[in-house]
Amino acid sequence: MSEPRREVRRRPWWEVRWRQFRKAPTPVVRAVVSSLSVASALGLAYLAYDVALTRGADLPGGDLRTLAAAIFIAVVLIAGSWITYLVVPQPARSGRPGSRSGWSAALGLFAAVPIAYLVLVVVSQVLKPLLV
Repeated sequence: MSEPRREVRRRPWWEVRWRQFRKAPTPVVRAVVSSLSVASALGLAYLAYDVALTRGADLPGGDLRTLAAAIFIAVVLIAGSWITYLVVPQPARSGRPGSRSGWSAALGLFAAVPIAYLVLVVVSQVLKPLLV
């Protein structure tokens, strides 16, 4: 006396990915937002430095864009990991508050790597040509 099974509709890949994007886990969203906020602020500072050098400003130390990009990446990785460590607790049982662990920092690091790269690409390849 069981009822017949309903046929499950196969979803296209883009619909599955869109649903995953809309329902992302909270720790992942926090890791991405923390890294993106740090990278955005530092990216604007790097853009200002890069545009000033391109327009011929005589800044002390000369052209240190490579060093500035390396510092940008290092600070985004470190700050993204640290902020994620602070805002993403480990899951806990029975409603107790979660504790912090290195896994939270690792999540922040793994989120910060592509974000640092993408922000540098957007700043140097999209925004800079608009300002120069």
